[in-house]
Amino acid sequence: MAKEKKEKKNTFLYILKLPFLGIFYVVDFFIKILNWEIIGIVTVLSPLFIFLEYVSLGCYYTLYGILYPFIFIFTKIGDLIFKLYSKTKSKNIDIKEIAPLEEIKLDTSDSPTEETTSENQPKEEKTPLDLKEYFKKKYEEFYFVKKQKEKEEQQINALFESLQKDNLRSEKPVVFKYVAKDPAGKKVSNIFIAFSKMEVYSFLQNEGYKVLSIKTSDYINFIYNPKIVGNVKLKNKDIIFWLTQLSTYLKSGIPLTEAMRILGKQMSSSPKKKRLFDSIIYNLTLGESFSSALSKQGSSFPALLISMIKTAEATGELEATLDDMAEYYTDIENTRKAMINAMTYPVIVSLFSVAVVTFIMLYVIPQFSGIYESAGAELNPFTLFIISASTFLEKNIIKILIIIVAIVLILIFLYRNVKEVKIQLQTFAMKLPLFGKIIIYKEMSVFAKTFSSLLKNNVFITDSMNLLSDVTNNEIYKKIMFRTVYYIAKGDKISTAFYNHWAVPEVAYYMIVTGESTGELAQMMSKVAEYYQVEHKTLINNMKAFIEPAMIIFLAVVVGGIVMAVILPMFGLLAQIQ
Repeated sequence: MAKEKKEKKNTFLYILKLPFLGIFYVVDFFIKILNWEIIGIVTVLSPLFIFLEYVSLGCYYTLYGILYPFIFIFTKIGDLIFKLYSKTKSKNIDIKEIAPLEEIKLDTSDSPTEETTSENQPKEEKTPLDLKEYFKKKYEEFYFVKKQKEKEEQQINALFESLQKDNLRSEKPVVFKYVAKDPAGKKVSNIFIAFSKMEVYSFLQNEGYKVLSIKTSDYINFIYNPKIVGNVKLKNKDIIFWLTQLSTYLKSGIPLTEAMRILGKQMSSSPKKKRLFDSIIYNLTLGESFSSALSKQGSSFPALLISMIKTAEATGELEATLDDMAEYYTDIENTRKAMINAMTYPVIVSLFSVAVVTFIMLYVIPQFSGIYESAGAELNPFTLFIISASTFLEKNIIKILIIIVAIVLILIFLYRNVKEVKIQLQTFAMKLPLFGKIIIYKEMSVFAKTFSSLLKNNVFITDSMNLLSDVTNNEIYKKIMFRTVYYIAKGDKISTAFYNHWAVPEVAYYMIVTGESTGELAQMMSKVAEYYQVEHKTLINNMKAFIEPAMIIFLAVVVGGIVMAVILPMFGLLAQIQ
């Protein structure tokens, strides 16, 4: 009875499968006939055939999705009935009917058929094939799927032949372009810098990729050269996440290479980032140190971070250094965000003010000037000035915009390329009444915190000053760093370079002097960083509290003055009319 019900359930499922199989086999046969008999047409219309194949596949999945609930329900009902029947039958079995284990003998004669099988040996029941696996198998039997697999096999064979012929290791790194399938089966294409094609293949194989092709040429080396396309530069938030996670993995006992492999999967949101982490892992597998692997990535990682990691490798305190640098870049990022937040509102209000004044000058004032001109009204000097400015702006608005844009572009170019211009502009900004102190306090905070970290990691003073000059973009503080190296070479103290300099607050100077005299310069610089970080935040809050009402008052005075200058003569005209 149980066997009958089991056969009924399987028969029902098989009947449901037949229509789908019929559709697939008809479509597949039709495509094969076209490909065999009309080769030329198939070649021309192959995209159409592929489209039809995918349409048929889509119809299949649609119908399968509609009918699957019914298949699932009937399957579950059949399984439930079979289980209930099995339980009922097991209760009615007599214990005497069960043969003892010793009495069971295996038949070693010729292969038994179903008719010659012993009654004591139950027939082996075939496990029904999973529907998902079943249709996956049928999908793999499609003509275009087989063709794709054949193409991949040909690519792999061609790759093996090229690996046997081209197995020499280059003296310099070469840019290779590869096509492979990742562990998920997705086809990917990227570049990889290595010394040989075999190294690229071995690396990708170890990462779980199915490599299809690896190519290199003068064209590829030129187009994808890092010196031309540039390296991906990680943002502060990416560096913070990377440092925090890497420290956590290392503390958990995960090897460095494996930790970088995990982080590469987490952070490879773009081909460039994936290329970056693959390069680091590749250099680590070659036996390079961690700092050396990072330094070979160009400008992707800050020079300060690489130097700190190099020092940590020598002292064996890599995890602690990673935590310190994560905290360092977190403070830097918070300072940057505070500056942006402080400047956002004034910039928005300024742009809004310019837009309002421009609208009034171009569209409102010309209307009143026409009325006054036709009425022959006598205008005061201020009103005449506003009308004249409006007329000039209306006639020359395009020229004015071009001049403004040209001046801005020229200043940006000179700022980036001419050192003296950069120094003058930075000096001007740092000597402004309120904004200048914000810049100075920010630079002192970053300088003191960085210097403290370098001293704690036993970095030489001269090396520290060189790194500090790379960290800052302010040319005034770069000069202070060079002065420090000069005075140290003469045998003077560090504080000598900071004495009586307009960009160094007195509080900072005396704290440096105190740190030198007590032999606790690193701790004192940490206190300097904390002090000026608080002062910087306080100044920003004060600036926001001052600028917001000041900008509103300025806008009201400017707009109100222009409106009053234009409207007041109107009252004189009304008095003349009355």
